[in-house]
Amino acid sequence: MGTANFEQLLQERIERKSWESSWSIVTVKKSKTKIIVASEVARVMQFYNSARAADENFDYLFKVILIGDSNVGKTCVVQHFKSGVYTETQQNTIGVDFTVRSLEIDGKKVKMQVWDTAGQERFRTITQSYYRSAHAAIIAYDLTRQSTFESVPHWIREIEKYGAANLVVMLIGNKCDMWEKRHVLFEDACTLAEKYGLLAVLETSAKESKNIDEVFVLMAKELIARNSLHLYGESALHSLPTDSSPVLVAQGPSEKSHCTC
Repeated sequence: MGTANFEQLLQERIERKSWESSWSIVTVKKSKTKIIVASEVARVMQFYNSARAADENFDYLFKVILIGDSNVGKTCVVQHFKSGVYTETQQNTIGVDFTVRSLEIDGKKVKMQVWDTAGQERFRTITQSYYRSAHAAIIAYDLTRQSTFESVPHWIREIEKYGAANLVVMLIGNKCDMWEKRHVLFEDACTLAEKYGLLAVLETSAKESKNIDEVFVLMAKELIARNSLHLYGESALHSLPTDSSPVLVAQGPSEKSHCTC
């Protein structure tokens, strides 16, 4: 949902049915479909446009989408990456949330735009539109819930269907601080990553600050390596090599292991 599409939706297609402090409930004309739109969405889009215009002092600009089932901790990961904080209780993401952070990598300023998407089925149509302009995707699962790991192939198919042909994909197993409740073995995640040719597998914890920055730094380094041209504005990645070997990083209760395939 770009700015133009959002404005068109406001002008032509929706009727506001109710207004509360946090949400606006609207319906699409000539349809029974209800859309819940965050009351701040216009401000978010304004922030996105102004931030993009104001901060042109960067060497690379990469857009990353964070996808996965509901309640796997995607918002906590993004929040920790943005500000280094962890909040125990988070509301489910409605549609898509946006954040931006600049990294210094090998003397280059890399601007990371991260789009935190809702995992619920009813928001899929909204979130799918963000796949097309993304340079990379991070698929998150909750390593204490086997069902969220079993959904990973579904999210890979979503990427293949709606994303660019050379989208870089990484897999993260979140909540590794709860290792005593683990239901997903790291070895199984590695096997899946190798099967689908994913860039990396990392186990993360926003609560204990484990591997959060590493996820985005690794992704940024891979994108830089795959693209010799500087990216500005809406530039996209083209002709990226697809032969990178996965990097596998587990975070256990007492030590971190690294291996490459």
